[in-house]
Amino acid sequence: MNEQLTEKYARLIARVGANIEKGESVVIYAAAEIHKFAALLAKECYLAGAAEVRMEWSCSETEKLRYEYQTLRTLKKIPSWQTAKMRERTKKLPTRIHIISDAPDSLEGIDIKKFNAVRACTYAKFKKYLDTIEGMEKWVIAAFPSAAWAKAVFPGDSENDAYEKLLHGIFESVMVREDTDPIQEWKAHNEKIASRCEKLNKYKFDYLEYKSQNGTDLRVRLIPQTHWCGGGEYTKTGRFFNPNLPTEEIFISPAASGTEGKVVSTMPLSHNGQIIDKFYITFENGKAVDYHAEVGHELLKSIIETDEGAGMLGEAALVPQNNPIARMGILFYNTLFDENANCHLALGRGYIDTVDDYVHRTLDECRELGINESNVHVDFMIGAEDMSIVGYKDGKKIPIFKNGGFTEEFQ
Repeated sequence: MNEQLTEKYARLIARVGANIEKGESVVIYAAAEIHKFAALLAKECYLAGAAEVRMEWSCSETEKLRYEYQTLRTLKKIPSWQTAKMRERTKKLPTRIHIISDAPDSLEGIDIKKFNAVRACTYAKFKKYLDTIEGMEKWVIAAFPSAAWAKAVFPGDSENDAYEKLLHGIFESVMVREDTDPIQEWKAHNEKIASRCEKLNKYKFDYLEYKSQNGTDLRVRLIPQTHWCGGGEYTKTGRFFNPNLPTEEIFISPAASGTEGKVVSTMPLSHNGQIIDKFYITFENGKAVDYHAEVGHELLKSIIETDEGAGMLGEAALVPQNNPIARMGILFYNTLFDENANCHLALGRGYIDTVDDYVHRTLDECRELGINESNVHVDFMIGAEDMSIVGYKDGKKIPIFKNGGFTEEFQ
């Protein structure tokens, strides 16, 4: 493992992803297996000015055992200290850093119904707190390899070689290289994404039309009072951060009730430690009315049936096929990376920061405009080499994507 690049990466997460400012509270969520990198990241957070860094450790093996041996009644009990932690979070608004490392099938075999019942119970308990802090926190999702994840991505390699290959792929995806300054690289990257958003936002499209020979034929209605976002974001109080490292997407939250037609997935989806693959979804009046997955159908069904908004779209994201992550040719089996190699949609919760002047609107006002509400937000990949995407404005067609990439106007 290249220690110099690893330090650069930790610094990038702290200073660009989280954009830590002096005196901030930080919470790092990480698996126990990657404790050495988590400690390095904590140090970089302190060096960036954090007043305190708290660790929240996880372990997929023990999590799987919980669902195997504990009763649903026990799992649904929420101790008072967890509620106290959530109340404290609403007061302190700590910057949250999530480091993904689990294998794509780390929770394979657990009782899906039990898992979803616990999730629904927890969401209902904490919803009032989550609504309060919507748009107020800085947060970032990044990744670091585990041995199991690396072997899933490179099954034909030795454990050590697979680990090094995955680590190199992660570094390359976020522009961490020996001869460059990734912080400056990210500044230029954010500027490029912002420029493309500006070009798209000129049109205020009424709806988007997706077509591909694989069977995708979909129309997605947009909300007039929304705009395209990408790269870095701001909290309601003006604090800047980069929520995803890496990122290549430009996204918008569509009208929850405005999706019609069929969409076909083009990449496997790893969701909560289980795989869904080779699936389609058909929408009518915004709702998923027909769907099937050759792999993980029951899991897909459980997602769509989570709540009223789970079978509706919360995000539409544009990602050209010919981008740096896609060119690596690695199937990461991890949405953070795979969604940034491919156009994608998301079932469930929409993003209020895509609403114009959302800083001065309440959460209820954003949802009244059509932003979807749900317990879940599940991205799935739909991009294809022949995909076309057309934006419509007052009946006029404006080509956005042709053969899987942006048309010249939006380059």
